Amino acid sequence: MKLDILAFGAHPDDVELSCGATIAKEISLGKKVGIVDLTRGELGTRGTAEIRDEEAANASKILGASVRENLRFRDGFFTNDEQHQLEVIKMIRKYQPDIVICNAVDDRHIDHGKGSKLVSDACFLSGLRKIETTIEGQEQQAWRPKVVYHYIQWKNLVPDFVVDVTGFIDIKVASLMAYKSQFYDPNSDEPVTPIATKNFKESIYYRAQDLGRLINTEYAEGYTVERYLAVNSLGDLV
Repeated sequence: MKLDILAFGAHPDDVELSCGATIAKEISLGKKVGIVDLTRGELGTRGTAEIRDEEAANASKILGASVRENLRFRDGFFTNDEQHQLEVIKMIRKYQPDIVICNAVDDRHIDHGKGSKLVSDACFLSGLRKIETTIEGQEQQAWRPKVVYHYIQWKNLVPDFVVDVTGFIDIKVASLMAYKSQFYDPNSDEPVTPIATKNFKESIYYRAQDLGRLINTEYAEGYTVERYLAVNSLGDLV
């Protein structure tokens, strides 16, 4: 299955938290979007890997993703080496996305920066035909995405561009709330984590509102890039 967009996250819920509204919007425009989680989030303070598996599946249905896979790398301990790069390359060649979205280049959680660099490097290497990979016994063809975008996570990095996601923020939040074990619940007996507070839940809205304010829309999500953005004409800008 060829996808238009393939979104990677170091952990289940990274994609929903950071670019969920963008994905929902692109799907509404007829784009095929898939999600690949690098780990199962097994080191997470709340819940279990099994619970996260179920939550991720439910979140994907809410967003309307065409496919979701988990590479089952070690949460907290995966590295950007040949072994891990080859597994990511297999996903890129399997789905042949034009656009790849991945973790923030710099963030609070060490897996986010690692995941960002790992996926970015794999996108380049995936285009080299002398790197041979097979999946389900079939040889894969070289494929390099046209662009790699990095979403913004915990840290308020300055975006290189933003996407107007007005009308899609509620789908994003619904997909996040599928991760019932992870986010704010006043009745939960689980330990409180930075993302399990009322303030963090509210921040999903007010951070998107602030970016929207800056481009004169209601809500927006921000991204950083690895190379200059290009437009065909000034009229392409919102």
